[in-house]
Amino acid sequence: MNKLKQIFINLLFILNNDLVTCDIMATAYVLINCELGKEETIIENLKHLDSVKEVYGTFGAYDIIAKIEHAEKEKLREIIIWSIRKIEYIRSTLTLMGIEGQN
Repeated sequence: MNKLKQIFINLLFILNNDLVTCDIMATAYVLINCELGKEETIIENLKHLDSVKEVYGTFGAYDIIAKIEHAEKEKLREIIIWSIRKIEYIRSTLTLMGIEGQN
């Protein structure tokens, strides 16, 4: 009986950890246009923001793409408006947010 109890406790621990780590995060991809030659500076600034999970320089219509995540959609919106869009040398942004359930 003691062995069964230990297995049950281990299973509850695993399930609890899975529930904690499986929080649904709001995700946005921000496409950024910046002043010529300032891409590296902006990328470095973005890397210092907690909610920025990935950031890449790009070729094409946009200079940089950043993946932003936060547990709250409203907080995600605030980060984009008040932190990212205020970075010096950013000219414009286009934000893409996924549709819940379509992943």
